Amino acid sequence: MVEHCPALGVPLMQQWIGHDNMWLRRAAILHQVCLKKKTDEARLFSFCLARAEEREFFICKAIGWALRDYSKWNPLAVKGFVEKNRKSLSALSIKEALRKIS
Repeated sequence: MVEHCPALGVPLMQQWIGHDNMWLRRAAILHQVCLKKKTDEARLFSFCLARAEEREFFICKAIGWALRDYSKWNPLAVKGFVEKNRKSLSALSIKEALRKIS
């Protein structure tokens, strides 16, 4: 939805990232998975930071998954993001984010 109709999708994802429902927060984090080079890096990183201190398993896993997916296209950016925010991110998020980076 975000890719095909950003005028509607982006504001919706911005609402979801702060929603009370954990599954909507998770969907907001993951909404760019598989967009490859079209990923909005700033949005990805800001959404990950917005939920970084949350310790819900599915949120931590989603952060790691979203970052790992983006690392296929920009591993240096993901590695830099993780290093800069290591104190805020969960161990699971860090492990998953860096899993494919050599």
